[in-house]
Amino acid sequence: MRPSLPVVRLIVLIVILAAVLYPLFWMIGTSFKSQEEIASNIGLFPEQFTPHNFVEGWTKFDEPFGRFFLNSALVASLTVVGNTVSCLLAAYALGRLRFRLRGFWFAIMIATLLLPGHVLIIPQYILFRTLGWVGGDFPYLPLLVPHFLATEAFFVFLMVQFMRGIPRELDEAAVIDGASSYSVFRHVVLPLSRPALVTTAIFSFIWTWNDFFRQLVYLSDLKDYTAPVALTLFIDSTSESSVGPMFAMSLLSLVPVFLFFVAFQRLLVEGINTSGLKG
Repeated sequence: MRPSLPVVRLIVLIVILAAVLYPLFWMIGTSFKSQEEIASNIGLFPEQFTPHNFVEGWTKFDEPFGRFFLNSALVASLTVVGNTVSCLLAAYALGRLRFRLRGFWFAIMIATLLLPGHVLIIPQYILFRTLGWVGGDFPYLPLLVPHFLATEAFFVFLMVQFMRGIPRELDEAAVIDGASSYSVFRHVVLPLSRPALVTTAIFSFIWTWNDFFRQLVYLSDLKDYTAPVALTLFIDSTSESSVGPMFAMSLLSLVPVFLFFVAFQRLLVEGINTSGLKG
């Protein structure tokens, strides 16, 4: 008897899910293995659970690992605020207001998506170093200030496309009632743009929390390190590594991302289901 099509699809999905989740489960199992068992046991489950990896990883350096989590939370949270506010304002101007050369500036903004981020690292570093922001009292300025200037063209484009789907009749009705451009933005566009804002917040937080290269370039003091940069300290120049504690701290670093996504997922799905419009 041939298996039905739904059964085949279910089996295929289970196989794909297992392949996708295998690295995660392997990391969870490895975080509870001893250093000797990590080298000899490549299976998912440890032969003997070793929770000491979490204690060692948390206290291994001069600064507790919690300090690195707080630094990452600070950078990621301020990045979310900067991206949502600045990109929303830029998108409102490009998507709803009428001014000369609007199409030209929108095209220039889209063109910046063609530039790989690594190409901009050197000129940005020279600029920020000239301004005295590299290695200053608040070393996170090079990581944060660009996000408050609507430099993330992807999120601006996302919001512009979303705002173009909001009927202009709502703007015109508000103007007839005496609303200014600010009032239209505050009472019409902003409430209806919640799905785009939530999407921007989710991706901004995840991308910033997992960012490594830019944070490695601008952060030099141990006390200023974020979690992704601090994880590299478990492998030193003598090729000796603390793999167990590294995986333990890597597992803990996934928790904020997971919780942030779960907290905002309902709002994202709700916004998509209602198409951003409420009757």
